[in-house]
Amino acid sequence: MNSETTHNLNMIAETARDFAEKNIRPNIMDWDESQTFPVELFHQLGDMGFMGIVVPEEYGGSGLGYHEYVTILDEISQVDPSIGLSIAAHNSLCTNHIYEFGSEEQRHKWLPQLASGKVIGAWGLTEHNTGSDSGGMSTTAVNDGDDWIISGAKNFITHAISGDIAVVMTRTGEKGARNNSTAFVLEKGMAGFTSGKKENKLGMRASETAELIFDSVRVPDANRLGEVGSGFKQAMKILDGGRISIAALSLGIARGAYKAALKYSKERHQFGKAINEFQAINFMLADMATEIDAAELLIQRASNLKNAKQPMTKEGAMAKLYASEACVRIANNAVQIFGGYGYTKDFPAEKYYRDSKLCTIGEGTSEIQRLVIGREISK
Repeated sequence: MNSETTHNLNMIAETARDFAEKNIRPNIMDWDESQTFPVELFHQLGDMGFMGIVVPEEYGGSGLGYHEYVTILDEISQVDPSIGLSIAAHNSLCTNHIYEFGSEEQRHKWLPQLASGKVIGAWGLTEHNTGSDSGGMSTTAVNDGDDWIISGAKNFITHAISGDIAVVMTRTGEKGARNNSTAFVLEKGMAGFTSGKKENKLGMRASETAELIFDSVRVPDANRLGEVGSGFKQAMKILDGGRISIAALSLGIARGAYKAALKYSKERHQFGKAINEFQAINFMLADMATEIDAAELLIQRASNLKNAKQPMTKEGAMAKLYASEACVRIANNAVQIFGGYGYTKDFPAEKYYRDSKLCTIGEGTSEIQRLVIGREISK
């Protein structure tokens, strides 16, 4: 990167860091214990320009690129990964799907609201019986004149309860058939469109996760995104960018856990010296620092390709796979360095540890990333 880009990223990082320290850090454990999704905070994030990061200014967004996006997610997630996860889901899934595949009319209708943070976005693909096998989804959309009737349910949906707008993938063809999926925008208040069970989660507890339920919801054809049957292809392209999001989230968790462990290792004394002077601890910290740098470089490569609108399926999957698995290892080692204190809620290591695991599951498991990478390198 040139010096101007580096300077801009440093300024953005400082802005995000200051916001997180002032508005997020004091509330971390309260939100975690109560599983509170702080809606008002996301209105503030919208005022900061963090809810439409890569949306062009003509649609009310910040008009930034993926390096800036990664920087913001990294800084926020170092403080509270739950908030980083919700920023990522809003930006890269719901909002980006409308930007990438919506008509000009649809973009002008929904993107300014989403970018402002006054409207929270959700994105529905996963179902109870179809996770990675999204081609077999049960949620259907049946054409009825100028409308569609959508029936079914989605689960593990970020912002399912508090979200105002949801981009939902439906099946408009036979199960397992090609081109059998179509995407629609649903808005809160549509008859039959409700939310269901809120998940009681291991980690990421301030990021709301629940069911979306569709009881014969009548949706106008004007809310259809792209051509009938193109929904699955759209979703796969959105997930390409979403892998950068989860990689950046993983990077923030890893960096936060590492910084906490490094600081503690310098303060904790045993046998007359700081524990970071013991080779076992020092080597552990060295591995953590190396993995963070390796993850960051993979993310930068994927971001460069995404900014240039070049194919990046393989590179995004590699960044997501490596960064997510590295962040789990680093969070685990942070708990180990803290020892008994790492197992208590008085220190930050246990929360990084709980939050980290989601990164190897959400938006495509590690196994799916390996499948994608294997397929790409075999072409």
